[in-house]
Amino acid sequence: MRKSFVVLLLLLSSATARAEWLEASTDHFVIYGETSERNMRRFAEQLERFDGAMSTVSGIPRTKPTRSARVTVYIVGSDQDLRKLYAQNGADARNIGGFYSPRLEGPVAFVPRVLAARSGDSDLDFSTIVLLHEYAHHFTLSNSRFTPPRWLTEGSAEFFASAGFASDGSVTLGRPANHRAPELFRAPDVTVIDLVDQDHYEKRKGKDRRYDAYYGRAWLLFHYLTFEPARRGQLAAYVKALTTGTPSRQAAESAFGDLVKLDREIDSYMTRRSLQILTIKGSALPTGEIATRVLRPGEAAVMPVVMRSKRGVGSEETARSIVADARAVAARFPADAAVLAALAEAEHDAGNDDAAIAAADAALAIDPANVNAHLRKGYALFDKAQRSRDVTAMRDARRAFVALNKVENDHPVPLYRFYLSHVSIGAEPTANAIAALEQAAGIAPYAREVSLALAHRRLVEGRFAEARIALQPIAFNPHGGPLSAKTREFMGLIDAAAEAGDTSTLAGQLRSLVSADDGDEAGPGASDGPVKPAGEP
Repeated sequence: MRKSFVVLLLLLSSATARAEWLEASTDHFVIYGETSERNMRRFAEQLERFDGAMSTVSGIPRTKPTRSARVTVYIVGSDQDLRKLYAQNGADARNIGGFYSPRLEGPVAFVPRVLAARSGDSDLDFSTIVLLHEYAHHFTLSNSRFTPPRWLTEGSAEFFASAGFASDGSVTLGRPANHRAPELFRAPDVTVIDLVDQDHYEKRKGKDRRYDAYYGRAWLLFHYLTFEPARRGQLAAYVKALTTGTPSRQAAESAFGDLVKLDREIDSYMTRRSLQILTIKGSALPTGEIATRVLRPGEAAVMPVVMRSKRGVGSEETARSIVADARAVAARFPADAAVLAALAEAEHDAGNDDAAIAAADAALAIDPANVNAHLRKGYALFDKAQRSRDVTAMRDARRAFVALNKVENDHPVPLYRFYLSHVSIGAEPTANAIAALEQAAGIAPYAREVSLALAHRRLVEGRFAEARIALQPIAFNPHGGPLSAKTREFMGLIDAAAEAGDTSTLAGQLRSLVSADDGDEAGPGASDGPVKPAGEP
């Protein structure tokens, strides 16, 4: 008995030792988590194969994003830890299984502790489904300027998110979205007409904002149109009509025929005992190089601070709490560049620009290539220059971002800030500055502040159709939010002004949109709350 007890203690000790803070770096992701190396590597491989599966099915060529345009995934801990992190700014976290934020400096996602799927036969945990759902949105937005209707965006994301991963590397798509079963059978119904006509859906829903079967029905319709032989080619015809400017309901009636009949068909489809699936062989889904490393003691100690900062700081109280924690860690690890860069971020978010610059300089003295330190120094110098409207001070801020550009010449922040360094102090942007803005929009099409700036520039130039295109991803953000609603209203103003021939005030009107920010994407079915990402304007 004593021997068995000792063996048990040794096993527990070994399991604990394997759970270290690790980083996994791949072509499309950077992942941080306190887990075993085996689990981290398996999880990274599955995310890469998922990206490949989306590329295969969509026909979009698989490309590598720039270094900072990769999605950084933070494995937070428990479900309770995730909800606490999400709620740090007062947001409702009751239904949160994970969330995503499309930040210009690098998109981030947060999930609780995950165990990489071991077999395609078992369901994924809900937090992984949320991550895959949000990555499906990110993939689409990053690779296409076409903005599909909400039902198509959510239906396809649910289709991909219910993926299965087998030990041979294959990925199965089209598996039943079992996490949607309760709403499909119990929640208020949503018809095909509701799905393809968003205005009809909003009017019918009215003031009763209860959760309904929208996500589940969107998945069901997408799955049916994808696999039903009698409907082959109709989804492609619908999308083609949308790309030519045909309204969604009109395009649906043309491609699908009688929408009431289609509604009855998917009702019947839902009760089938089995559904068709699509399996892509692992040999067709290379993962590329996956590099893992154990974080240094200082990096591991400061990770809670980093995650709170990256989540977004929306109040002075939160900022003070984070910076106090950052200072405590920096006192223990004063020679770790990552710790000092995290301190610089926390100081800047707390409004302490001089302290942020000092911490960033200390980090750069140790590691001249530390991207986060360059960013925080640039942000702090920029904010000081913007407040003073001093041309010389703005030139210093510009130099700080130029230094980052030399470290990573395709980082979108220096490009965007180069443009802002002109317009924020009332100067006319140079041709190079406008070209930098356009390049930033190409690198980070998911960054809303860049899309807004580009739309504003197009309006100033009188290129109204292009301004409208730049605003579409914001206007039709599947998770909605105040910025999305205001952008749709503004697009209506563009159309009305263009028809009336009076577009003189549009550029000025667009500025009012900047104050409404969606914050993060909380995931399918979750409530969302406004948050200002740290370091962004």
